[in-house]
Amino acid sequence: MSSDPLPENLGFACSLFPSIAQVCRRIGVNRQQFNKYLAGSVRPSRHNMRRICDFFGVTEAELLMEPPRFAELLSLRRRPGTGAEASPLGPTLDRLMRNSAPLDRYCGAYFRYFYSYSNPGQIIRSFALMMRRENHYLWKNIEREQGAAHGAKDVYKYEGMAFFLGERITVVENEAMLSSSITQMMLYPSYTAGIDYLLGIQTGGPLKRGRKPAASRVLLDYLGQNVDPRRALAQCGLFEPDDLDPRIVNLLRNEMAPGAWVFEVEQL
Repeated sequence: MSSDPLPENLGFACSLFPSIAQVCRRIGVNRQQFNKYLAGSVRPSRHNMRRICDFFGVTEAELLMEPPRFAELLSLRRRPGTGAEASPLGPTLDRLMRNSAPLDRYCGAYFRYFYSYSNPGQIIRSFALMMRRENHYLWKNIEREQGAAHGAKDVYKYEGMAFFLGERITVVENEAMLSSSITQMMLYPSYTAGIDYLLGIQTGGPLKRGRKPAASRVLLDYLGQNVDPRRALAQCGLFEPDDLDPRIVNLLRNEMAPGAWVFEVEQL
């Protein structure tokens, strides 16, 4: 009878991250308890098993595969693509890029604000960049979990692409470590001479509190094209609404109008 594959598979999945402590914090599982899972002395409860699977982007059946098969599965999911020309999505991406209006005036750095999906009642300020590479507009976003005044506890990095279609700026990004989380933003463009705020809506979900899909208002505060990333990142983190500009907080309120059937965001 073969031994339990769970400890070895958990160990391999954790090796893809900087530390086991970071994995525990992001899943929201006690480190001592998680060490018992890694040692094989205790099995996760049904609740914790679901949280672990959600975090690593696998099913329970996959997590209980024979270790060589599991390692191959996870490695394949993390392997970079071979290019748009070799992918069935190539024609779709080509069409989107051909029909996308230029986004050059929007390239630069932003503070991104939205109510946290994992920390109820708190607002995330993250640092984002939009940049042009040949005919593509690339997007990067870095989030710090802990408040800026106390230093970073966890850092989350997202990468994606931006398009300007139908008089809306659309950004699709994914969490770069395991590519198990996708967020989409749709923003109103700016019609003024200078860019101030870009307001819109985003869909996504928490990385640490289950897997419920969510939608929220999102606001980008344009910082310019010559920004010191370290200095900007030092100002990022989780904030109480009272600690931020009241105008920004007011624009982020996730409220539906009386009688509304869908969540909408009005243009500034």
